[in-house]
Amino acid sequence: MACISFLDLQCLGFCYGHLPPHSRCRFDYHGGCTGSVSGSGVTPWPSLGGRISRGSHVGLRAGNELVERNFVQGFDCGFLKRELNVNPGDEKFRKVSSVVMNVASASDDVSRAVFQDVPHLSDWLSNLATYRNPLSDNPAFATVQQYFVDPEDLVARNVVVKLSSPGDGMHFRRAGPREKVYFRPEDVHSCIVTCGGLCPGLNTVIREIVCGLWHQYGVHNIIGIEGGYRGFYARNTIPLNPKVVNDIHKRGGTILGTSRGGHETSKIVDSIEDRGINQVYIIGGDGTQKGAAVIYEEVRRRGLKVAVAGIPKTIDNDIAVIDRSFGFDTAVEEAQRAINAAHTEAESVENGIGLVKLMGRYSGYIAMHATLASRDVDCCLIPEVPFYLEGEGGLYEFVEKRLRENGHIVLVVAEGAGQELLAECMDTLDAHDASGNRLLHDVGMWLSQQLKDHFVRTKKQVVNLKYIDPTYMIRAIPSNAADNVYCTLLAQSAIHGAMAGYTGFTVGPVNGRHAYIPIARVTENQNRVNIADRMWARLLSSTGQPYFMKHEQAMKAKSNDEAAEIMKNLGSNLADVTVNSRAFQNGNGLAWKQPEVAACSGLEEDRGAQ
Repeated sequence: MACISFLDLQCLGFCYGHLPPHSRCRFDYHGGCTGSVSGSGVTPWPSLGGRISRGSHVGLRAGNELVERNFVQGFDCGFLKRELNVNPGDEKFRKVSSVVMNVASASDDVSRAVFQDVPHLSDWLSNLATYRNPLSDNPAFATVQQYFVDPEDLVARNVVVKLSSPGDGMHFRRAGPREKVYFRPEDVHSCIVTCGGLCPGLNTVIREIVCGLWHQYGVHNIIGIEGGYRGFYARNTIPLNPKVVNDIHKRGGTILGTSRGGHETSKIVDSIEDRGINQVYIIGGDGTQKGAAVIYEEVRRRGLKVAVAGIPKTIDNDIAVIDRSFGFDTAVEEAQRAINAAHTEAESVENGIGLVKLMGRYSGYIAMHATLASRDVDCCLIPEVPFYLEGEGGLYEFVEKRLRENGHIVLVVAEGAGQELLAECMDTLDAHDASGNRLLHDVGMWLSQQLKDHFVRTKKQVVNLKYIDPTYMIRAIPSNAADNVYCTLLAQSAIHGAMAGYTGFTVGPVNGRHAYIPIARVTENQNRVNIADRMWARLLSSTGQPYFMKHEQAMKAKSNDEAAEIMKNLGSNLADVTVNSRAFQNGNGLAWKQPEVAACSGLEEDRGAQ
């Protein structure tokens, strides 16, 4: 696999790298530049797609100068410095927004390396001045060697690679302070906004953004936007300084307030422009980050010098790409209290069942990790694994077995689990909240009642079931020590990125290294539990619960049973119709029994027994 470095030279591109013998490259560019690299010279970027073979002719147009060079092994960035008087380490010559390099061997096997870069203010604002980073004179960082991040540093999404293609996969720009910044501290007017639901660590992120701007960069003009996105145009602002935020990390919630919805792009950007804000820090989940992307696009369309930085927040840990979201560790730790209480209740009585509902609308990470950490849980139900109640391998059978063996059982269910079963029983509309999230049925209450009814109906016995729902207790607590440290790193990485002129990005750890990630990359899909992964296998080994892998077969069998019952009723009723029709023909009058009514009645009886 050839290694690649790609620089944007005043919105013109040039590629260099090392190619193995007999290989050829295909470069695809996603951006707005003109000029290109191809096997036959210079062509427009939109039509880029020429193949560069080893030793082929390469052309680059830099301004009015056409520079040509053979593409040979050993070609390096020294050429750029010698021929174009360009220093590849200079942030002025930024990397393009996205580069895809495909390398095909002589056998036409194709491998791929992707660099997912983030936008920069210089993409649409020319001749931006740069300034020496104030951290250069900060005594706190004087002893740190190589404190500034090299502009060539990338973070690989995949750390487990094949020996044959170690450079494949997606790469992101490494987060951290740069030698040059694009804002003078006295010119910065920054704002912070929190959106969506509560999460442990919100106040910590707010505190660290304020303290980082104030103490590291000397920025003193910082405000907080009250009440989420709506606060940009409908609420007051709160002046922020280190004294105001000094001890807020010890409290849950957010001092700025939050809300769902309220995203009116033009009003928000109008407010940003009218207030003279040039750095926007947006803390929220995937919906909030989508809103941040729209704000960035509008800022760019208007040609404003405004950096938009996202800090991903979701207690469910369902943000894609990043290792984990802040508040998750705290949520798992606090969930242990509820599980411990359920276990104590269950084992203290005869036929005791402890049922705990945890957060997890679409992803069951909290339930899975809390189960693994507890070791007291007998069965964990998550949205990624459909389960069923009746029949072989069903939940009822497993609960009965555990009660016979141990005399008690502890169940953990994520709030998004079993929604397809509830939909069969409840005739409700598919409603959504202001953030666009589907409103869920209460699977905990429903499952509690189903278990009680099952044992009364089939076993003629009463179970002692205790149901615990700690959802809002977990959301509202302060973050623990691990999350506090993590929130500090997120906040400071976001500050470094904004000061360096990057924008339209989300920050987060990728394989333990913090990186700047395009917002579109973290919002295109949700991070969900991979049930083919070893972690889920560890859970199954720990709990001994059913795999529920026969779900489709069980549902199909159930449908077949219902169909057979209907046909049985129909057959019986049709026989009655035939007999009575003959009686009518014999002059004995009409005695008609409607088969449809009987069939529906039988179906309702079956559903009631589920």
